Amino acid sequence: MTEMVYGSIPARAGEPVLPRWWRTIDKWSLSGVMVLFGIGLLLGLAASVPLAEKNGLDPFYYVTRQGFFGVMALAAMMFTSMMSPDLVRRLGVIGFLLAFVALMLLPVFGTDFGKGATRWYSLGFASFQPSEFLKPGFVIISAWLMAAAQEINGPPGRLYSFVLTIVIVLFLALQPDFGQACLILFAWGVMYFVAGAPITLLTVIGGLVVAGGIFAYDVSEHFARRIDGFLAADIDPRTQIGYATNAIQEGGFFGVGVGEGTVKWSLPDAHTDFIIAVAAEEYGLVLVLVIIALYGAITARSLFRLMRERDPFIRLAGTGLACAFGVQALINMGVAVRLLPAKGMTLPFVSYGGSSVIASGIAVGMLLAFTRARPQGKIGDYLIKRGR
Repeated sequence: MTEMVYGSIPARAGEPVLPRWWRTIDKWSLSGVMVLFGIGLLLGLAASVPLAEKNGLDPFYYVTRQGFFGVMALAAMMFTSMMSPDLVRRLGVIGFLLAFVALMLLPVFGTDFGKGATRWYSLGFASFQPSEFLKPGFVIISAWLMAAAQEINGPPGRLYSFVLTIVIVLFLALQPDFGQACLILFAWGVMYFVAGAPITLLTVIGGLVVAGGIFAYDVSEHFARRIDGFLAADIDPRTQIGYATNAIQEGGFFGVGVGEGTVKWSLPDAHTDFIIAVAAEEYGLVLVLVIIALYGAITARSLFRLMRERDPFIRLAGTGLACAFGVQALINMGVAVRLLPAKGMTLPFVSYGGSSVIASGIAVGMLLAFTRARPQGKIGDYLIKRGR
């Protein structure tokens, strides 16, 4: 037999790991991630030099660190993408438990670095943000619970995953980190929908989220200030949103020229949360559209490949990871053009940040592992077999 039962890919006995990985990996998505990382380094050369000079550091201090963290992220991505789905699930659960414990201890040992939100651990030479590493682990454990609920006599996994989601969201809201909380809720909602949740229930949950937002507006000055700034008719030109909006307008279609932008001298977060403003000002709408296309292509290709999978866990986990990846990019760029309230969320693989880029590498590595072509992996073969 040249093919395994129900499958469409030859099983090559004794094939080495690397050739098998290269033959089955989604090369287009992998290439897209590499291009995004390269764009991130290019923009880092422009955006981070002014900040380094202000802090009395070497001009390319942040670019060098981003390159170091990026190599670690790409290595983690490659290594994770070579794993089997079962191994990814085991490591994802372990990683989630470790990140969740770190998240719970933030109020005691964490720091805010003067930004008004306790989200980080200071390690001296670097910082660590647990919520970034929590996201991929959360998707894995939620998908596992939901998939188990579909088995005969399986546990009430959907209920367990919902309770877990609420607990995590509450911990994130205490920091406060409403952006990550919204992303966690979105990832869970997408997986719950794919798992077969009724629209009525999702509507009720959506109503509860809105009610929670109103409550947060009433009790959190930090949250209310950002919502008020977003709803204000006029933009204060001295705020980060004001600087970013002006930079995007100045860039036009082709930008003002490499190194000619001025927003990087005004925005303290030009190399992180608002790096898309630097791209728009110096390289124009052309580069912004390229970046949007790359995120859209990676997300769409992953979802299309997952449609062929018949394993519920792989479909759910892969869908959650792909949608979280795409929506995080959408939120970051939406904030910069004032389509969304400010949330303090990085642009995956492009923004500066050790925790962000490494966690993104792990998450995309998991996604590439789930979207690899495997024998018996196509749901169409399974449905044809059942119809006979």
